[in-house]
Amino acid sequence: MLLVGGSPELDHHDAGPSHPERPARVGAALAGIDRAGLRDAVVTLAPRRATEDELTLVHPPAYLEALRAFCAAGGGRLDPDTGAGPGSWDTALLAAGAALAAVDALAAGQGDAAFVAARPPGHHATAAEPMGFCLINNVAVAAAVLTARGERVAIIDWDVHHGNGTQAIFWDDPRVLYVSTHQSPLYPGTGAIAEVGGTRAPGLTCNVPLPAGATGDVVLDALDRVVAPVVERFAPTWVLVSAGFDAHRADPLSDMALSAGDFADVAVRVQDLAPRRDRVALLLEGGYDLEALTTSVGATLSALLGSGFRPEPATGGGPGAGAVEAARRTHVGGEPQANTDAR
Repeated sequence: MLLVGGSPELDHHDAGPSHPERPARVGAALAGIDRAGLRDAVVTLAPRRATEDELTLVHPPAYLEALRAFCAAGGGRLDPDTGAGPGSWDTALLAAGAALAAVDALAAGQGDAAFVAARPPGHHATAAEPMGFCLINNVAVAAAVLTARGERVAIIDWDVHHGNGTQAIFWDDPRVLYVSTHQSPLYPGTGAIAEVGGTRAPGLTCNVPLPAGATGDVVLDALDRVVAPVVERFAPTWVLVSAGFDAHRADPLSDMALSAGDFADVAVRVQDLAPRRDRVALLLEGGYDLEALTTSVGATLSALLGSGFRPEPATGGGPGAGAVEAARRTHVGGEPQANTDAR
């Protein structure tokens, strides 16, 4: 069964007129479930809000209070990219709570995989600063709750933008492995190969920056030759995914060239990194072309459940083999392995 979190009917987050991070994104993501014919496999999770105790595992109380008060006062611009309105605070609590509801339901044996379609996204939010459309770092809150229970968490971030906030939050935390494949150069300008973690967590940050035009075979090569050895060495008990779909070739905010079929293949690779298939939860991050978001989510969830919805073929032949090899040398070491999948 597929556990699905997110409550679009309770979404009152207003990022501003004509903003690409808009409420229609959640509807488009959820439409992927029906497009893939998965409705009969879905268990909808009851909405809940993240509590202060859960949020303060990541975000200082002063930051949370300032954000709450800003929204209550009517909101506005938090930075040139990030806006909030009167309903944004409660919507952000529900987004973080949906991630927590998903991991709790998986832990209770209620499903085979989980997908959280909620907004605002989270991976750019640092502990004390909103940015990049993000207010609360949803994946970080879920990971922090799990580690407080004694779990070891690998966060796989396949959003096209580097999750600078998640990386910063867990930079020196030996309980969390943060892995990112992302386009570089691109906002927010972080995520270099040399960023590998703090003194208490050396090697537990793993960045694979890829060039514009990179195709699905390059991302799979990165997962096979860089990410898989790093994750295996870390031995997580959970895998959380910052599942952005803005690396799709139709997305207006990036220049990578993935298809819906590529996301399906990537999802299976990531699922294989978990100790059990029911220890994987996907949290929606980016993805701003609505049709691409629908087809990519549908293909991804279908692949996780072993179904056959594949609206677009996988892509290949794009640049990035050199970037993958450079990341492999940094994060894995040893002699280069044969590379037959990426050119």
